[in-house]
Amino acid sequence: MMAQNIILTPIQPADAPPAMGGYAQALAVAGASRLVFVSGQIPQSPDGHVPDDFEAQCRIVWHNIQACLTGAGLGVSSLVKVTTFLSKREYADANSAIRREILGAHRPALTVIISEIFDKRWLLEIEAIAAG
Repeated sequence: MMAQNIILTPIQPADAPPAMGGYAQALAVAGASRLVFVSGQIPQSPDGHVPDDFEAQCRIVWHNIQACLTGAGLGVSSLVKVTTFLSKREYADANSAIRREILGAHRPALTVIISEIFDKRWLLEIEAIAAG
């Protein structure tokens, strides 16, 4: 969980376009004593299973991110930056819906990139930065 002294302040400059969804244009972090960098998490369960459908893969990736954060003594409310790599643009809506479900009202800085993914079975990969 996030320490009490951490303050995350969303920044929306008047001379930049507004955020168009579940993210902050920028996020200032005050009071953090450390940063945790979560490597790109893949849609593979601990037993090596990779599901075929996007939604199942996305949920596994978020499970893996949460496991990394928990291992660092943090939770999703500690996320300050999330970068998602999607293999196809058609997954954008499902990705957004699942991310909002997982994060609730929390809105980190966010980037989504349509890209070829390392393993052809993977439909996405997500990396993150958290502050604690």
